[in-house]
Amino acid sequence: MALELRQQLKLSQKLVMTPQLRQAIKLLQLNRLELTDALQAEMEQNPLLEEINEPPEKENPDSLSAGEVKEKVETEATGQVAGDDPATVAEVNWEDYANNFDSDFSFARETPPADAPTQFDFISAATGLISFMQWQVSHIDLDDLDKEIALYILGNISGHGFFEADIEDICDYVHCTTEEAKGMLRLVQSLDPPGIAARNVQESLLLQLERKGLEDTLAYRILQDFMKELQTRNYALIARQTKYTAREVQAAVDVISDLVTYPGNEYSNEQINYVIPDVYLYKIDGEFIVQLNNDGLPHLQLSEEYMKMIKDKKKLESKSRSYLQEHKRNAQWIIKSLQQRQQTIYKVMNSLLKFQHDFFENGSAFLKPLVLHDVAKDIGMHESTISRVTTNKYVHTPQGIYELKYFFSTAVATKSGEIAAEAIRTRIERIVRQEDAAKPYSDSKIAGFLHDEGIKIARRTVAKYREQLKILPVKHRRKARR
Repeated sequence: MALELRQQLKLSQKLVMTPQLRQAIKLLQLNRLELTDALQAEMEQNPLLEEINEPPEKENPDSLSAGEVKEKVETEATGQVAGDDPATVAEVNWEDYANNFDSDFSFARETPPADAPTQFDFISAATGLISFMQWQVSHIDLDDLDKEIALYILGNISGHGFFEADIEDICDYVHCTTEEAKGMLRLVQSLDPPGIAARNVQESLLLQLERKGLEDTLAYRILQDFMKELQTRNYALIARQTKYTAREVQAAVDVISDLVTYPGNEYSNEQINYVIPDVYLYKIDGEFIVQLNNDGLPHLQLSEEYMKMIKDKKKLESKSRSYLQEHKRNAQWIIKSLQQRQQTIYKVMNSLLKFQHDFFENGSAFLKPLVLHDVAKDIGMHESTISRVTTNKYVHTPQGIYELKYFFSTAVATKSGEIAAEAIRTRIERIVRQEDAAKPYSDSKIAGFLHDEGIKIARRTVAKYREQLKILPVKHRRKARR
């Protein structure tokens, strides 16, 4: 077959995701703190975009009637934002666009991503476990070999405070004798916090008792010789083997319970992420009211000074006017996108309220099965939009603070119909909380209780939900009677 070049006409239709639309989608999925940073960065880059100095005062919902609050929040959620021009900013049909987009897109072209490291990340850091240990080692008079062994040991300590290497590893890396490696490991174990650099939990607890001078006590003997029985709470066997009474064994177990299982956790320098609700759910006069949380978000408007300059054609050159008009369009799109984001969150929360009304009244045991398609169909949006809106968005309700994703749960068939998996987990947690600590319920027994309530699930399903709740098996929950 001969190869040849030729021209061909082809007519096709396709949708192009513009930078403005990508920006609107990004705004939709940002959490509250990221949104604030993004808007602040955009104001720094766009001269037409400015913040209203005196935003309207927020009234206390408790001082208003249900009708007044509902009318007020609906006006806030659906009303136009200052500077919005509906004639120039069209509504976006989110269903027409693909779910994939550039995750590295930045609102302000000269502003790095929010999670990009800065120079302060390298010159300022919270003191962690290893740095605290290195500080202690630096105050000990050691020769070069011992210091190298100590630093190797510190470099192999996990965040929980356990030494994750062997004596042979030390000898192979540092080229020292076994006695020198064991001696330096013992020295590191004598530092703070007590129990540090142990090979396992048992050794860590023993080191803590030694630090307290309790080597000759029953608690030390139990940890050393009856670790398996201690884990299964088989105190009766420990009492028979040690010739002590049940009360004395329980007193020794209480001493062990006061020890720290993971000594390194106290010095963890992991960052704490705080949750700020994006929306509030109030119950006023027996009626639930949804209210957006606009506190901390900048109230945006178009700059009046620059708008006057654009209208005055005599004072500006065409190039300057084009520059301002372009930034005006971008500012209008930002304001419109922010407004649409808030409207979408408001609509989704109202839909969740309709589907999960029993939950907001009575708690998680009454959570109903719900999927993204149900909410999407209810408010006339695409499932991908619902997914973005409910990710990393939180609501403050009378039952507590929940991520919007929490209200979506798979269905489990029962005698009386379908029930949400989260509701079953809540029932299992309630059963375990009410059990006798001396005679905890097995998974089969819990399955029997659920069967009596009309929820027919297998024992292995109960075990799976129990593990998801981080509830220990029955042998580890058993406690001796006092």
